[in-house]
Formats: sequence, structure tokens, C-alpha cells
Amino acid sequence: MKRICMIALALTTAFCLSSCKHSYSTQAVNPLTYTDIPDNDVIRVGDDYYMVSTTMYYCPGAPIMHSRDLVHWSIVNYVYDCLEDDDVYNLRNGRNAYGKGQWATSLRYENGLYYAFFIANDQRKTYIYTTDDIENGTWKRNVIERPMHDASMLFDNGRLYVVWGNGDLHITELEPDASAIKEGGVDQILISSPKEGYILRAEGAHIYHIGDWYYVLEIDWPAGGVRTETCWRSRELLGEYESKVVLQGTLGGRGDGIAQGAIVDTPAGDWYAIMFQDHGAVGRIPTIQPVEWVDGWPIMGDNTVPMEEVTVALAPYGKDYVWDNDEFSSDKLALVWQWNHKPVDAQWSLTERSGWMRIYAGEPVTGIADARNTLTQRTVGPRSRVEVKLDVSGLNPGARAGISAFQSSNLCLGVEVTDDAKELVLRENSRMEKDKEVYAIPMNGDDVWLRIDYCFTPAEGSEDEANTARVSYSFDGENWTSIDDYSLKMRFTLDYFTGYRTALYCYSVSDNGGYADFDYFHQTLLD
Repeated sequence: MKRICMIALALTTAFCLSSCKHSYSTQAVNPLTYTDIPDNDVIRVGDDYYMVSTTMYYCPGAPIMHSRDLVHWSIVNYVYDCLEDDDVYNLRNGRNAYGKGQWATSLRYENGLYYAFFIANDQRKTYIYTTDDIENGTWKRNVIERPMHDASMLFDNGRLYVVWGNGDLHITELEPDASAIKEGGVDQILISSPKEGYILRAEGAHIYHIGDWYYVLEIDWPAGGVRTETCWRSRELLGEYESKVVLQGTLGGRGDGIAQGAIVDTPAGDWYAIMFQDHGAVGRIPTIQPVEWVDGWPIMGDNTVPMEEVTVALAPYGKDYVWDNDEFSSDKLALVWQWNHKPVDAQWSLTERSGWMRIYAGEPVTGIADARNTLTQRTVGPRSRVEVKLDVSGLNPGARAGISAFQSSNLCLGVEVTDDAKELVLRENSRMEKDKEVYAIPMNGDDVWLRIDYCFTPAEGSEDEANTARVSYSFDGENWTSIDDYSLKMRFTLDYFTGYRTALYCYSVSDNGGYADFDYFHQTLLD
């Protein structure tokens, strides 16, 4: 009788575990967040998930985001403050890192250390950062002189390998502590992807050793098709690899494919993929797809077709924190902000005037593209509004301060001071024409409220045009004037290679430009 009772109890327990395994879940609607988070890599450490993304020339760089449900992500740290203190990052002598900087970081956890590994295309070097506290710690860095494009790390049986490249995927062995390329170690082509019939051959590699197989995920772009996620596998690390398409298709009525990213498991053994989709001017936005193992292949979405709605078998946790409002009430800069290139720390302050962000004009420059201390946040879709209050009482002649819809083609709405007047001015910069004055009106007081309305995807039935930005202003915070006959046609261009940011700027075209004070920054979603 005792044995029968024990069997019954075991069966009951097994049934409960099976039925309760997914008794909680989080519903995801793609995109996960409608903002620029490209080239992700994701790892799990216990119940915690960490994601890193590309931010190129923005400082601090390589944001670390945390989640416990794979749906809501919050910035908790950055890998570095600035890559180098040189002409490139100080925007001197015509140098800059636009379209370059930090690309496609590989994130790993091994023996109590977190590793971040990436190429910096402006430096033509590879950087490796390590820390034992990914959320609050500082990172130690090492530099390898060989540039390794879109690299992915694999710790395997006490050895460390990196798979990297474009078209031909290489594998290079490093010292186990990632300090250098291992002398006499593995250094060869691992996979040579097909050359015929492709617009883009294999890149964006992610390598894993799961079970009996080595897997290399990569993106390619077949002619006449869309960006596609392809998986290669082999039972031997340096053996023959076979390939299979694991995700191919579009979402949201767009023609852009979804590919490049990581796969990760849950403690319960479920698998998911985080892959990005090109989305016009807002940038490259993240999606989540379920992963089913079919004959040993990680098949994503619904049998390789991307899904718009995904049920994630993890309990809901936290909220998104990759953009936010800011009242500038803290003496520390919020993690959602990044500077355009390296800031001059002595020329901005959150404490000189409590509750305001003060930015000094600094040395004279020719325009916003080479202005130091330009402070940025991601824009957000499908439609949003940014509003700031600006006090220009500290500006001197030659100074300009305001807000910008910032990419290669940009608008700048703000105040400009001359020897005998202040004007509210709208300027546009494009690759064809720089510093074009579009609108100007005299200004008498010191306070002005500024808005940019972004439309990345129009509402259904709307006559608005996609990827446009419109502006308005107020001199009292209540009565607003729209510049109705103007809109910026926003374009995601590869010379900058980042989604549009909203930038707070203060710079001068002559000496001693003074400073500008920003009271708040509000970004809200629009219907």
C-alpha cells in the first residue's frame, strides 16, 4: 500500500510540475520597443538576462540592459565611457567616428567574469572588456590590434575562440583570458558562405556549443529576398558545417527582413531569439521570436516565419527603460542619455542650477556635427513628441542652443544670439546643403518651449508621411506656433548608421558663447 501511495504521489507531482511549468507568462507584441537597439547579444546568468547593443560613436558606449522576462529591458550600465581620447572622439581637426565606433558586441559570462568583445571601425582594433559586476561594476579593457568584424566568443573546454568576418567567417583562438591572440592557436576560415545569388553574405555571427552540436547563426541577404537568419552546424568545431534558414520574413507591413541577434534559454528549458528589424529613420528595432528545436535545428518564429505576438514563458517583470522623461532633478546624468562623441565634462552641469541641465558652448565650431557636449536620447515610434523648456539668458553673441532631430540629415530648432538681438531659428543640415536657414523670428524674452513631433509610421487612415519630423514653439508654454509649411524628411543613412536621436545642443560659432539651461525633457507617445 505504501508503494502504491508513493507512486501516486510521484505521478501527481509530475503532473503538477508539467501543468504549472508555464502557469505564468508575459505577452510580447513586436517590436519589443520601437526604438534603435541593433546588433544585440543576450546571455542568461541564473534568472537574469543581459543584453548589449551597438551605439557606435555615442558616449558612454555599449549599453548593458537587464531583464527577467525577455520582454522589458532596462539600461543598467555601459561598458565604457569613451573608447579613446583622440581627435576622433574629441571631434578635432575634422575627425569623427560617425558610422563607425563600437559595432556588434559579443557578450559572455565565464567563471565569474563578464566579457564584452567588439571591433571599433574608426580605430581598426578589437576591444575586450571584463568585469565581475555587470550592473554596477567598472570594466577593465584590453586591445587586440587585429580588427575582427562582428565577432562572437565561444568558451569551450578551457579554450577561447572568436568567430568573425563577412562572407568568409573566420575562427581565431585567443588566450583563455582574452588577453591576446594565442600564438600557434587556431586561426583559419571556418565557413565560406555561398557567393552566387546574395546581396549580403554571412556576417553578424553568433556561435554556440549546445548539446552535441556547434552552431553558428549569421545573417545573409539573398537576391530578390530579405535579410535572413541562417544557421550553420557541425558536430566538430573545425568540422564540415551544413546550413539551414531558420528565420525569413517581415513584420508590420514592411519589406524589411528580421535577422541578426542571439538565442537564449530559460531556466525551464524554453528558447527564444532576439532579432532586429530595419525600420527606417527610427533605426533598427528589436523583436522576440520563439525557438523550437526541430531535428537539432533552432527554428525561429512560426516555422521560420516571424511572429508579431509571442507568449514568453516567464513571469512579467519590470518595465522598459531605454528612453525616458527627465526633470534634471538628480545630480547624476540618467542612463538613458548619451553624448555625441566624448563630452567635455567641465562644460556641463546638473548642479550649478538645481533642476536644470546646463550646457556650455565651449570652443567655436562650424555646426552641430562637430559640436561637443551634444546630449542625446533615442527617438521612439511609431509616433512621438519631444518637448523641452530652454532658458537662454546665459548665451552670448555667436551662440546657438536648442533641440535637434539628429542624424546625418537633421533639423535644429533653437535660439541664436547676435550682438544686438536674439532670434528663434530653424535650420536644416543635409548631405547636399549645410546650415540652411528655414525659419526665423525675433525673440524678446529668455524662455522658450520647443517641440519636435516624430512620425515614423503614420496612424491608419492618416495622411501624414512616414519618417517625418515637424516642429513648434511657444514663448509662454501654453500657446504654440507650428511651422506648418516645413517637415524634415528623415533618412537612416549609413554615414551615421544610427537611428534618429533627439539632441540637446549648445554651441558657438565665435568665442565665449556662454551657456544654455534646459529645464526638462519630455518624450511622449502620440496616437
